[in-house]
Amino acid sequence: MIEAIGLEKTFKVPKNRGTKDRGEVADPRDQGKLFHALRGISFKCEKGRVLGMVGPNGAGKTTTLRVLSTALKPTAGRIMIDGEDFSLFPNEIRRRIGFLSGTTGLYPRLTAREMVMYFGRLHRVPQAELVERVDKLFDRFGMHGYANERNDRLSTGMKQKVNIVRTLIHDPSILIFDEPTTGLDIMSVQVLLEFIADSKRQQRTVIFSTHSLHEVEELCDEVVVIDQGVSKFHGTVPEFKRLQGSQDLTQAFMKAIGAAAPLDRLEGGAA
Repeated sequence: MIEAIGLEKTFKVPKNRGTKDRGEVADPRDQGKLFHALRGISFKCEKGRVLGMVGPNGAGKTTTLRVLSTALKPTAGRIMIDGEDFSLFPNEIRRRIGFLSGTTGLYPRLTAREMVMYFGRLHRVPQAELVERVDKLFDRFGMHGYANERNDRLSTGMKQKVNIVRTLIHDPSILIFDEPTTGLDIMSVQVLLEFIADSKRQQRTVIFSTHSLHEVEELCDEVVVIDQGVSKFHGTVPEFKRLQGSQDLTQAFMKAIGAAAPLDRLEGGAA
């Protein structure tokens, strides 16, 4: 189980740079000021459940996931994992988490296999077990054909698969995915969605951000809607649908963030 309790994250706008996560160019008058990315995010996801995180561009989804994964330290609030305060047992708890970030690059001179093996060793997976896991995951995601290709020669979809398998190699009990289907072809998307469904049956906890409400409807038990750094809704998918009094998830989303929000805010990258 993973629970976010009143998460806040504040950044200082750096000199001569924009607020990168929001894709904006900073006004010189704003440099050095505080940017409040998260303003009080609260939700939880139990073991054996899948939670979908949705929201407009720049809503705070990526920042929330990075805080949950321990890549970022919150300015305020707490993260509880399996009933334990993360801040009390950080190293032990990190080993339970697999985090797929949309911004993590691959080492260009390593091959796909070398990359995954390297991260498996970082997680101290025994060698024989590591080789077996690599083969099984490469089988599942159809990666044997380019296992020995350098990462800088792979397509966007192939690189995304390497990132996914790298995230899974230490067999984490909590999976945190930031837009995991980005760059994947239709068949690869289906393989990943089936893997998430299997992870649920294996009693893993899965949280993923997405711009696809179809993925939410197909996979998720719960939904959290984030907008302007605030969690606007958290509940089950049926409860989400009832927001608008219909089965239309798009209309429920619009209701959660405010009916005046344009639909094109759903498209593109998330922050």
